[in-house]
Amino acid sequence: MKASFIVNGQTQEVDVPEDMPLLWILRDILGMTGTKYGCGIAQCGACTVHFNGEAVRSCQIGAYALEGAEITTIEGLGTPEAPHPVQDAWIEMQVAQCGYCQSGQIMQAAALLRDIPVPTDAEIDDAMSGNLCRCATYPRIRAAIHRATAKTGGR
Repeated sequence: MKASFIVNGQTQEVDVPEDMPLLWILRDILGMTGTKYGCGIAQCGACTVHFNGEAVRSCQIGAYALEGAEITTIEGLGTPEAPHPVQDAWIEMQVAQCGYCQSGQIMQAAALLRDIPVPTDAEIDDAMSGNLCRCATYPRIRAAIHRATAKTGGR
């Protein structure tokens, strides 16, 4: 099936099987490897992207749902010259240990701060609970989210 959609502000057109997951389209067809494969069953959050403004697991979105969609991946969240406040806070707080889950963590955190500009620890824990980190950097993740809140002035 053919689909036309926007990824990080750029129109993309693909011709793929309708059940191909967005994760594979991003990685294998479009060459965007920032979104990671973790479990393939939406349990780890490594593949989190923003799909029409919502944080979703890209391993569960089929090509059939892409027509006209707007997708933001970690590559489109910020740039090295102008990182998103969450990315900047992640670096300052040295959150990453192995780093594998971090693109999904950052995408989930950015969505959280968009919806709740000044979250409590409980709101952070709840929003981030579907993103697993084998290195257990959860205290640094929470601290970085609070740091990002301070950087945005709670907006």
